[in-house]
Amino acid sequence: MISDKLPDVRNAEVAGKRVFLRADIDVPLLEVRSQKLEVRQIEDDMRLVAGMPTIKHLLENKARVIIGGHLGRPGEKNQKSKIKNQNYGSEFSLMSVAEWLVKNFNFPFSNLQFQKIDGLSGWRISENLFLLENLRFYQGEEKNDPDFAKQLANLADLYVNDAFAMCHRNHASIVGVPKLLPHYAGIRLIEEVKHLSSVLDNPKRPLIVIIGGKKIETKLPLVEKTISLADKVLVGGLIAKEMRKQVQHDKIEVENLFVAKLNNDGTDILEESLNEFISIIKTAGTVVWNGPMGLINQKSKIKNQKLEDTERGTKELAKAIVESSAYKVVGGGDTTEFLKRIGLLDKFDFVSTGGGAMLTFLSGQPLPGLEALLE
Repeated sequence: MISDKLPDVRNAEVAGKRVFLRADIDVPLLEVRSQKLEVRQIEDDMRLVAGMPTIKHLLENKARVIIGGHLGRPGEKNQKSKIKNQNYGSEFSLMSVAEWLVKNFNFPFSNLQFQKIDGLSGWRISENLFLLENLRFYQGEEKNDPDFAKQLANLADLYVNDAFAMCHRNHASIVGVPKLLPHYAGIRLIEEVKHLSSVLDNPKRPLIVIIGGKKIETKLPLVEKTISLADKVLVGGLIAKEMRKQVQHDKIEVENLFVAKLNNDGTDILEESLNEFISIIKTAGTVVWNGPMGLINQKSKIKNQKLEDTERGTKELAKAIVESSAYKVVGGGDTTEFLKRIGLLDKFDFVSTGGGAMLTFLSGQPLPGLEALLE
């Protein structure tokens, strides 16, 4: 099992060492008006909570921790700018994460200082804990620029990756830095790989994989890969629309592939397909789910009947899964946030912090972040 091969941070000598911790801190933020000011609050801290054991282990063992990570995709809103790192006050700033760390480690807020270390800006949370500002503010991150990787590596003596959700990305902080430093896997990353390996290697059959959502460019190729793994693959969301086109164009007939029919505006699964999916789920020994069946209203504070109606199919599917006797695995930000909101997330046997990374792993494809740790 690959989890047994990963170098475990719990076996590393970290006392007195500077540790660059690549953490999963990409959390959804909710804009809330307070005294005529717009304040961004963390809507779902699941990923931050999942990463706490590794941070605590490092601090308890006298390491100096520099956390690096990203939030959102600032590059998509700043394509014309050659310098991304001027966005510290933007909606993609990690200021809310810095405040969360202060609160959850019971540090006084007066200790929180915005400063630079070796040319990189961030927050001094405590004497031994520092949070870098959004790494995607730097072009070198997503380009896996060797110079940027070196700049990050110069901050530390050791590298720890605890961001499973990003292990399918060839980014500087994921694959560049471990080439330059002694490297280890974090506690959460090892837990993710261990649980998903059991699904990959010896699942309770029938294995049903459900793929939905809107990230067509990343998920659509994985549908074909999971067909050989799963007994049945159910496809919904916008991916179903594209998958149906592909099946019709190529005249593909795959016995274990079921593609949902959508309503006219493509915002939800039709009742006919939903009932078919639920019937299949009732037979499952293992269910792996990533991606909603329709449009999800992530900002639940907005009361819009049309948006709420488009969640019907996803809600009914979720109820069918939790009522089944199958071993239940779910991943992906949109899906887990929705399940938490409707009170069903704790009904799943394992909740992965990864979306695309989870599907990539289960489809048998290599994850660059894991390969970098094994080198």
